Amino acid sequence: MTTVTSLPESSRTHGFKAGDVFLLFGELFPRGYANGLVDEAKKAGMTIIGITVGRREKDNSLRPLSEEELTQAQTNLGGEIINVPLWAGFDMDPANDGVSTASAAIATIKPSDWQGTKLDWDKIAESQANSVARLRGSIAEMASELKGKIPKGANVFFAHTMAGGIPKSKIFLVLLNRAIKAMGDRAIPSKDLWESELGLLASKNYDAITADTFNELIQGTSEIREMVEANGGVCTYSAYGYHGTEILIDGEYRWQCYSPYLPGWSKKRLEDHAKAAFAKGIKAVVYNCPEVRTNSSDLFSGVEMPLYTLLRAIKKEGPGAWAEEQFQACSALLKEEYTLEQMLDEVDAYHVCPEISPYYADFANWPLHNNPEMVTVMLTASDRVMAMNSDKKNLVTDHLSGLVVESSGRLMFNEAYQPHGPVLWLNHDLIAKELNQHHQ
Repeated sequence: MTTVTSLPESSRTHGFKAGDVFLLFGELFPRGYANGLVDEAKKAGMTIIGITVGRREKDNSLRPLSEEELTQAQTNLGGEIINVPLWAGFDMDPANDGVSTASAAIATIKPSDWQGTKLDWDKIAESQANSVARLRGSIAEMASELKGKIPKGANVFFAHTMAGGIPKSKIFLVLLNRAIKAMGDRAIPSKDLWESELGLLASKNYDAITADTFNELIQGTSEIREMVEANGGVCTYSAYGYHGTEILIDGEYRWQCYSPYLPGWSKKRLEDHAKAAFAKGIKAVVYNCPEVRTNSSDLFSGVEMPLYTLLRAIKKEGPGAWAEEQFQACSALLKEEYTLEQMLDEVDAYHVCPEISPYYADFANWPLHNNPEMVTVMLTASDRVMAMNSDKKNLVTDHLSGLVVESSGRLMFNEAYQPHGPVLWLNHDLIAKELNQHHQ
């Protein structure tokens, strides 16, 4: 893939209606893209159903949600939860000897020894096979239960939200911080980490959770899909991708990305699953959404920098009262000694600086690893701009993230009924236009 395929700008109306079924394939968190999509499904009157990944006990055994946990999850979702554990990833699954990778191979590794670590890949392959077999069995159980909840003639929307993959071990928290958030002597190049045996383990686990669960969902619900379509309904699948975003840089929309986005290889694999399914006539789409601040993205300091530029796009695409309100709302979040223009000027300067701009000129080879100079510039700029906010719990990026989640939910929901292609970008121009049109 060498070009960005933007979601079409033409306004569309969906065909979803009351009685249709919306299944959230992943758990719902307070800050996250899925909230926008769930809100749209509720507005359409769809029946909201969710799943759970289950919970791990101290001995790594997997269980369904307790009664109290289930009640809380259903209240949070605003719908029913199918209480079948759909935990993805293999790091906590046992090999044939009953021992997991997380509890054995990586549990005792010291930060000073990570580069020399050698893993038992035969045991890991056993854990992978056992994990896949477990997950497929659980998806089959979930699908069987779901099938009885779908009225004849109803449409079904499967919204995949699973992501992540860092193995459960303290060593990874230490190494990720050094590869992503550290400068100077503490920093390690992201390439060194990702090409080590530990990095390869994390990469494979990312593939299993972030990408392959989408394919397992599509394959595991084939009977439902056939039933829905035989009864005249539409069955569609969405997934959240990240592959950079076109934002305003020097007055024009240009593609840019965060680096080093270590899940990026898995996000590309996710796109491949969507393309393979779409080629078979299955409505499966990965939506590459703009950067926002979520519980997971906060791990990557600097990923929020492109988000500030949405304000410029909002004013460019729809100057008016609502756009001005967004500028005023964000201005009110700054310390008295700073103006919003000062903040945006800092961000604009960052996007064109010589250490960062080369990363924006290599779409074909994304994702890219970092280098010490680039990391220093990115982290310093991120801290400097973040410090302009008056309250760390109420940031400009929080306000803008809410707008992106809101708009992307509408755009994805409207597109999903009859999607144009398997991989679509929601760039800042489209988000800004949609927001202005909706609010004015």
